[in-house]
Amino acid sequence: MHTVLTRGNAILAYTLSVLAGLTFCCFLSTLFVDYRTEAHMNTVKVVVKNVPDYSASRDENDLGFLTFDLQTDLTHLFNWNVKQLFLYLTAEYQTPNNALNQVVLWDKIIQRGENAVLDFKNVNTKYYFWDDGEGLKGHKNVTLTLSWNVIPNAGLLPNIFAIGQHSFQFPNEYAKTRM
Repeated sequence: MHTVLTRGNAILAYTLSVLAGLTFCCFLSTLFVDYRTEAHMNTVKVVVKNVPDYSASRDENDLGFLTFDLQTDLTHLFNWNVKQLFLYLTAEYQTPNNALNQVVLWDKIIQRGENAVLDFKNVNTKYYFWDDGEGLKGHKNVTLTLSWNVIPNAGLLPNIFAIGQHSFQFPNEYAKTRM
């Protein structure tokens, strides 16, 4: 006969194996779900200033200010395997110093059960739009892109890009007034 500890170990090992198998099946059930959706973005106000960056050096760098509109419906992205969505709005542009610049301007966490219909008007950026030099003044092609991470109960952590982007340009002159 086996001891109580041996039997308890066998039951625990079997239970954990079954739970791991069920978790893997749960992961497989939502593996091929398409989490993309349309997003509509627009810039309302775009300003660029040349100010000292005291965090790194005393050199003057470009600092962009913008307000934006954002409309999208993310309710259909939530299924039983989605705990929350981490949304973020990025600006992408090129400068002579860097082939690709990506700056996160805004983010938001939407948990299951919260309102996932976004209709924001005239929203300020949450983070500063710094450029390491003078690459924003008069820049003709800055692209806003909405992306999100799906935080699942079990499975992969995909990075999804919204269908739809918005391109804008910065003014050719620096703003002189306070924001």
